[in-house]
Amino acid sequence: MQSRPLGRSGLSIPPLVLGGNVFGWTADRAQSFRILDAALDHGLTAIDTADMYSAWVPGNQGGESETIIGEWLTQRGNRDRITLFTKVGMAMGDGRKGLSPDWIRHEIEASLRRLKTDHVDLYQAHQDDPDTPLEETLETFAALIREGKVRALGASNYTADRLREALDVSEKHKLPRYESLQPHYNLIERSDYESGLEKVAADAGLGVIPYYALASGFLTGKYRSEADLKDRARADGVRAYVTSERGQKILGALDAVSSRHDVDPTQVALAWAIARPSITAPIVSASRPEQIADLARAGTLSLTADDIKALDEASA
Repeated sequence: MQSRPLGRSGLSIPPLVLGGNVFGWTADRAQSFRILDAALDHGLTAIDTADMYSAWVPGNQGGESETIIGEWLTQRGNRDRITLFTKVGMAMGDGRKGLSPDWIRHEIEASLRRLKTDHVDLYQAHQDDPDTPLEETLETFAALIREGKVRALGASNYTADRLREALDVSEKHKLPRYESLQPHYNLIERSDYESGLEKVAADAGLGVIPYYALASGFLTGKYRSEADLKDRARADGVRAYVTSERGQKILGALDAVSSRHDVDPTQVALAWAIARPSITAPIVSASRPEQIADLARAGTLSLTADDIKALDEASA
């Protein structure tokens, strides 16, 4: 797969990023290792995780995903082949959250210990923290860059106005800026990104690595009725798509384009995102290693202008 620059960060990544949210959740340690091995075999060398993955699982405290990735990196001895992303700021329980200087300092050290590395390539603010001045957050991130613990900065779940404000603060105070954006964006969830964030990112030359690129599995085509959702871990996140007229229209368009290219809806949905000029690389996750090969094919699938138009119209 052809690498792409992640904005102006100095990082280059494949057109797909492997999401680590499943590690310690729907994939145990052994299964996670197999998924990570398969990803590397198929050229997916960028891995995204967060300190809070997977604190939502009963019995977990957060950090489980980072721990698994760190053990894999150590066992395989391949840290220099991986572009490693993690995040800070989202709630981990017991009031542990935010982007205050003290919390960022605490969490970068915890993340580095779990990941068994001396630096992360992209350190992302997982969500905005209205209780901490942007300048304080960015000054702390700047110090981590000076110390060699972080190479570049990213933002996730920011509104367009707050992202623009953060970029302005960096420029005004001559601080390192957010070089990437991680928004919620896919073929069925378009409006939030396209209505404001996209222009801010494009104007600033940011890399964009959207999460939920397959809409919790809906865009794979495997969920077409409520019966398909029975006993599925992500059923609640997919039900509204399955039961909507627009969701069914999108599935129809995916089926038509997939048939023309002799591929799966998964690859078409990802290729649609990759083809958008403002997008660098959608984030994808897998609960089984055999899924990786199907995901990776999206990185080399070229859709026609007519394909993209059909998908745009179905999802408008």
